Amino acid sequence: MNRYDAIIIGTGQAGPSLAEQLAKANQRVAIIERGAFGGNCVNSGCTPTKTLIATAYVARLAQRAAEYGLMIDRPIRVDMARVKARKDELVNRSTKSIEKWLRSLPNTTVYSGHARFVDGHTITVGLDPLTADRIFIDVGARPYIPNLPGLAQVSYLTSDSMMDIDALPEDLLIVGGGSVGLEFGQMYRRFGSKVTIIEMTSRLIGNEDPDVSDALRDILASEDIEIRLNAKCVALEATRSGARLSLDCAGATTVEGTHVLIAVGRVPNTDELGLREAGIETDSRGYIKVDEALMTSVENVYALGDCNGRGTFTHTAYNDYEIVADNLLNGTNRKVSDRIPIYALFTDPPLGRVGMTEAVARAAGHELLIGQMPMAQVARARERGETQGFMKVLVDAKSKQILGAVILGVGGDEVVHSLVDAMYGHLPYTVVQHGVRIHPTVSELIPTVLSELTPRV
Repeated sequence: MNRYDAIIIGTGQAGPSLAEQLAKANQRVAIIERGAFGGNCVNSGCTPTKTLIATAYVARLAQRAAEYGLMIDRPIRVDMARVKARKDELVNRSTKSIEKWLRSLPNTTVYSGHARFVDGHTITVGLDPLTADRIFIDVGARPYIPNLPGLAQVSYLTSDSMMDIDALPEDLLIVGGGSVGLEFGQMYRRFGSKVTIIEMTSRLIGNEDPDVSDALRDILASEDIEIRLNAKCVALEATRSGARLSLDCAGATTVEGTHVLIAVGRVPNTDELGLREAGIETDSRGYIKVDEALMTSVENVYALGDCNGRGTFTHTAYNDYEIVADNLLNGTNRKVSDRIPIYALFTDPPLGRVGMTEAVARAAGHELLIGQMPMAQVARARERGETQGFMKVLVDAKSKQILGAVILGVGGDEVVHSLVDAMYGHLPYTVVQHGVRIHPTVSELIPTVLSELTPRV
C-alpha cells in the first residue's frame, strides 16, 4: 500500500495549486491524471476557445476595416489549419508546463491513470493501491449528450471535439443557446460558416434577465446568425451532406446543415470513480454533495471544481482550492457561500455579470433601484465603433448595497470587476458613485449609472 498524507484526483484548476501548497507544508502528496494535464480549461475550454475567439475578433475587425477608414482590397480569408495550429501551440505549451511543474514538486508523486475508490480513504490507479488521510476530488465535467431522437445516427460535434476541427464547416447547426452555443456560433460565423442556433426554450441564456437575452439575440442576428427559439421537439436525421433537424413535434419545421454541434450543458466526471463504494453522496445529476468547506459526506474527502456543482467556472474552481487550502493550512473558516457569483460570456461584445440578476433580486424580496445606460452613450464605445449592448446596476433601496450588475458591451468582462470589491466590502453604492475615474474609459460611466438610479416595480 502506497501511503500519502493527501491524494488529489485530477489536475484542473484546483488540483495542481493545492498539491503545491500541501507539498510546501511537508505533506506527502499523490496527484493523479488520467488524460491531459490542466483539465478542461486548458485543453478544451478557456485557453483554446478564447484563442479562437481572439482570431474571430480580428477577422471581424478586418471585415469592418472600411468603417475605420482602412481599405483592404481583397476578401478576407480564414486559414482554419493555421488558426487551429495557433490554438494547439498555446494549449500544448500550457499542458506541458503544468505536467513539468507537478513532476518537479517536492514530496509529490504524479500518477498517470484512472483513479477509483475502494473505500473512503483508499483508491486504485491501475494496479496500484493508494491510501491517504485526506483525498481531494477535482475531476471536472464533460459535455452532456442528450437523448435526442436520431442523434445516434448522426455524426455530431461537442465543445471538446470542436477543438480538432481544422476545416471550416459550411453550415453549422448548434443545438443549445447557452454560453457555449453563443460563443461558438459567433466565432464560426466570423470565420465564414453559415450558423443556426437552436434553443428549446423561449430565449437565449436563460439564466439572465430577458433584456440581456434580447440584446444578445439582436447582436448575433446583426451578424446574420439565424436563431430558432422554442424548438420543443428536436430530432435529427442524417442526410447526404450532413444532418436535418426537425424543430417541432409535428416535424413540419426543419433546418439542414453540414455539421451539428451539441451544446446543451455539462455533466460531472463522477460516474466511474467508485463513489458508491466510498460512501460519497451525489445528487440526481451526479454532482458530489459538499458542505460549506467543500467536504463530502465522507470525512476528510473533499470535492473541488466543476464536479461539486457549486460553480462551473475556472475562477470558482480556483477559489475552491483557496478555501480548502486556507482552512486546512491556516486554520481559517472560509465558506463557499461567501463567494459572490461572477462570470463572463465571451461573445463580442462580452457580457460581464456580478451578483444577482433582476429576477433573482426581486424573488429575494429586495426593493430595487436600477440604473441603466446603453453603450451608445459611452464615449469610449463610440470611439471604438463598438456601441452594442448596455450596462445595468441593481441597488437595494434600503441598505444602499449593490446587489448585482451586468455589463454587456465593449470591455464588459473587465469593467464589471470595478464593482466587485465594493460588493465584497459591503460599501454603499455612493462610495462608487463619488469616485473619480479615468477618461475616456467604459468604467468612468459606472458612477453616472449610479447617479441615475430609479425605482423599478
